[in-house]
Amino acid sequence: MNRYSIAGAFIVLFEIINHLYGHKKKWWKFYDKRRSFVRDELPFDIGPYMPMSLWILKYSYGNLKKYALMNAIANGIFTFIGMPILKKMKIIRLYRLNYLQFFIYIHYKSYVLYGFQYLYEKIKNK
Repeated sequence: MNRYSIAGAFIVLFEIINHLYGHKKKWWKFYDKRRSFVRDELPFDIGPYMPMSLWILKYSYGNLKKYALMNAIANGIFTFIGMPILKKMKIIRLYRLNYLQFFIYIHYKSYVLYGFQYLYEKIKNK
């Protein structure tokens, strides 16, 4: 089993809970008429989010500054470049969050992931 797979599964579940909350609060809107969590938000959770999170964790774990910087860059690209592109493509747009708030919303979870992995390894190595 991959060293980071438990943390990966945890962060996907954590992200799904966050997306359900954001969906309920209407922080974003998908352009299609029907609203479906499984069709709209879930692909973002298990699609780019999990592999990117695990890749960054794998290549920077043990160096929190490097980890935070890599996540900030990736989350910044998605927020400030990717989201406007998705809006122009009429896929999704932010509704009750601005871009900075959305960046904070996606970026704070990187610290949750790192903390989870740290605690997991601490318990595993006892």
